[in-house]
Amino acid sequence: MAKELWTVIEVLEFYQIEESFLRHLEEEEIVCPACDEGLSTRLFHANELEKLRVAKILMEDMEVNLSGVEVILQMRKNMIDMRRQFDAILEDLAKQMQKTLKRNLKS
Repeated sequence: MAKELWTVIEVLEFYQIEESFLRHLEEEEIVCPACDEGLSTRLFHANELEKLRVAKILMEDMEVNLSGVEVILQMRKNMIDMRRQFDAILEDLAKQMQKTLKRNLKS
């Protein structure tokens, strides 16, 4: 998804959903439109659309209720955050090992 902001109409058409479904997800704060006081229309960032995509799959294909969707999305976010932290730790460790190897080779 190269596009950063999506209108409600674009979201409804692309994901083939009813506006009531999108509103319901908004009411439950599962997806949130971009907050820009100068805009008269609701726009959605690409990261919100990823949550919408996952919520749609969970609800339609796996029959998960909204509470379950919320829990799963939070767990998914936590896992992604932990993965980023782990990757950063591994990258730092690799840099430290490279420095140690360079020092040992010079000695």
